[in-house]
Amino acid sequence: MNVINYGQLLQLIWPEIILTVTALLVVAIDLLFFRNSRVRVRFLVAATIGSAGCVAAIIKLLLASAQGSLLDGILLSNPLTHLVQIALLVITSVTLFLSVDSTFTAHVSEFVLLLLLATTGMMFLVGSQDLLVIFISLELLSLSVYILAGFDKRSVRSSEAALKYFLFGGMSAAFMLFGFSLLYGFSNSTSLTRIASAIHGQPLNPILIIAIVTTVIGFGFKIAAAPFHFWAPDVYQGAPLPSTAFIASGSKVASFFIFFQVLVLGFAGAEGSASLLHFQSGWIPVLVVVAVISMLLGNVVAIVQTSLRRLLAYSAIAHAGYMLLAFVAHTQQSLASLLYYVATYALATLGVLGVLAVTEKQLGNDTIHDLAGLSRRAPFLSLCLAIFVLSLAGIPPLSGFFAKFLLFSALLAAGPGSKLLLWLVIFAIGMSAVSLFYYLRILKRVYVADPPAEAGEIESSLLLRVIVGLLAGGVVVLGCAPDLILTQILNAIHASGF
Repeated sequence: MNVINYGQLLQLIWPEIILTVTALLVVAIDLLFFRNSRVRVRFLVAATIGSAGCVAAIIKLLLASAQGSLLDGILLSNPLTHLVQIALLVITSVTLFLSVDSTFTAHVSEFVLLLLLATTGMMFLVGSQDLLVIFISLELLSLSVYILAGFDKRSVRSSEAALKYFLFGGMSAAFMLFGFSLLYGFSNSTSLTRIASAIHGQPLNPILIIAIVTTVIGFGFKIAAAPFHFWAPDVYQGAPLPSTAFIASGSKVASFFIFFQVLVLGFAGAEGSASLLHFQSGWIPVLVVVAVISMLLGNVVAIVQTSLRRLLAYSAIAHAGYMLLAFVAHTQQSLASLLYYVATYALATLGVLGVLAVTEKQLGNDTIHDLAGLSRRAPFLSLCLAIFVLSLAGIPPLSGFFAKFLLFSALLAAGPGSKLLLWLVIFAIGMSAVSLFYYLRILKRVYVADPPAEAGEIESSLLLRVIVGLLAGGVVVLGCAPDLILTQILNAIHASGF
C-alpha cells in the first residue's frame, strides 16, 4: 500500500502554493487599499504583485531538487517539468503587464486572480503523469479561461465567445473523461506508465481504439486543432485582449506538452503506422489526419479574414497542425523541437497581440484595413509587428524559421527513407508558403498603404513599448542563437529520462 509523504508533497507543490497565495494577496490588497484608485493604477499594482509571485515561483523551481515523484507520477519534479513551468510563469507575467492599459473591466483583482489560478492549473498539469490529476488540472485551467474569455461584460462578442468556449469545452471534457475511463478500465490504473505496461504487447481492441479517438478529440479542442477548432475564431476575436493573449500562448504550451506525454508515454505500444504499405491502427494515423486538416484549413481560411484577431486564430490552427508533426516522430529530438516551436510561437503571438492592444485602443477596431500606414504613425511598434509576423511566417533569421526547420529535421530523422514523413514535410512547407500570402498582406497595409488623411501619431505607454520590444528582441535572438534555449531543453529531456 502506498503511503503519502506529506513533506515530499509540500516540496513538490511549493511553486503552486506561492502562486495561489499571490493570487489571494492581489485580491486583498486591491480591495483593501486601491478600490477607489484609477483602473490603470489598480492593474499596475496587481500586475506587479502577480509578477513578483511568478518570479518567486521561478526561483523556487530553480532551487528545487532535480528529481522527485509522488505515488507513480501523481506529481513530478524533474528538469523538464521545471523548464516548462518556468516558461508558463514568464508568459503569465508578460500577460499581466500587457493588461495594465486595459479598460475592459473594473474588477481588476478578480481578473488577475483567475489568471494566476489558470497558471496554477497549468503548472499542476505539466507536473503530473496521472490521468486523474491531468483531468482535474485541465478543468481548473478551463474553468478559469472560460470566465476570462467573457470578462468584458460590456461586449456582446465577449459573452458569445465565453458561451461557445464553455459549451465546446464541456463536450471535449466529456470525450476526454470517457477515454480516460476506458483506459482506467483497461489497465486498472490512472498512471501513464502503468497504462503503457498494460497496452504493451497487446493487439489493439475496440476499447483501446475508442480511447485513442476520444483522447485526441479532448486534447484537439485544447490545442485548437481542426476539426475541433470551432471555438477559436470567436474566442480570439471576442475575448478581452489579455485573455486572448493568455489563451493563445500559455494554454498552448501546457496543452501540447501534456498531450505529447499522454500519447507517447500512456499509449506506448499503440502508435500504429500511417504508411499506405504498412498501415497499422494506432494514434499516429489519427494525428496525421488531424495535422493535415489543421494545416490545410487554417492556412486557407486565414486568407479571407479581415479581422487580425480571427486571422491569428486560423493561423493558430495551422500552427497546431505543424506542431502535431512532432508527435508523429515521437523522439527526444521531436519533443525538443516541439517545445522550442511552441515557446517561440507564444512569444510572437504575445507580441502581435501587444501591438494590437495599442491599435485597438486608438482605432477602435482590429481589422487589417485599419493598419494602413501604421509605419508612419507608430514606427517602433510597426517594426516589432513586422518581426513577429515574419517569425510566424517562418522567415529567417527569426525564431519561427528555426522552429520549423528543427521540427521538419526531427521528422525526417525519425524515419529515414519514409515516404510518408517526406510527404508530410513537403505538404507542411507548401502550407507555409501559402501562409506567406496573408502574413505579407498585414505588412503591406502597415508599410505600403497610405494612412488616412486625418490620421495622427499613435500613442502608446512606455511600459507596453518595453514589453513589445523585449518580445521582439527575444524572437530575433532565439532565431539567431537558438542554442540559448535549445541546449537547455535537450539537457532537461536527457536528465529527466524522457
